[in-house]
Amino acid sequence: MQPQKTLLVVYYSVTGGTEQMVRALIKGAKDADTEGAVLAQLKLAADTSTDDVLAADAYVFATPENLGAVSGLMKDFFDRCYYPALEKITGRAYASMICAGSDGHNAARQIERITTGWRLRAVADPLIVCTHAQTTEEILRPKTISAKDLAHCETLGSLMANGLALGIF
Repeated sequence: MQPQKTLLVVYYSVTGGTEQMVRALIKGAKDADTEGAVLAQLKLAADTSTDDVLAADAYVFATPENLGAVSGLMKDFFDRCYYPALEKITGRAYASMICAGSDGHNAARQIERITTGWRLRAVADPLIVCTHAQTTEEILRPKTISAKDLAHCETLGSLMANGLALGIF
């Protein structure tokens, strides 16, 4: 039996949208038929250490888009872990998920630039869920992610788990 692989899901959520997305992703990873070959580990960005990054075999980075960028605590995670992990995680697979009010592409580009420096390998296009929150009240209101969007998150979780279990990445 091959050793268990770890999928590290690093996230931050303020209004619950991103958290719903990562919980669906984790469900998809756990429901994948990997016969226990993959451990899906969910960690808040503030609680994720370089040791967590180094110990993982693949990653999903999930964040709300704040002011056209990744959230501050997600940026803090990258700031803390970037240099200590540099050249030690080259070639590992990753995907990203963005919960956005209007666009999400700049936050996705920001993650892509960071992961390019880490020399990670994107295995899926960024999954961007747009809530269309445009007013202060809508932006701050707790989010409810649609069943259709949550299904996309589950599918990404299954893809990540199966890719690890099969040795594709």
